[in-house]
Amino acid sequence: MTRTWEADTRAGMRRRIGPPPLDLGVTKAGPDCPEIWELDNGDIAVIGRDATDAYRGRLPSGVSVGTDERLVVIPRVTLAAAKPEIPDA
Repeated sequence: MTRTWEADTRAGMRRRIGPPPLDLGVTKAGPDCPEIWELDNGDIAVIGRDATDAYRGRLPSGVSVGTDERLVVIPRVTLAAAKPEIPDA
């Protein structure tokens, strides 16, 4: 099966989208830093908690997580704070 889109893992991280996690109070500068990043090819990378196993058995109809994918959870404040920097298209 050929996928329409594939992650280009050679892309570098261009810029953080939204404020740093420390500014949002969602970390204490440790390794648990939920963030959203724009890659240099325009794709988006999300750093969050892997919750794949917790959600796999209760996903809505039509939703799936591939064997090479992970369902990642980030704090609402992280996405809300990044909203002004996320392009409409």
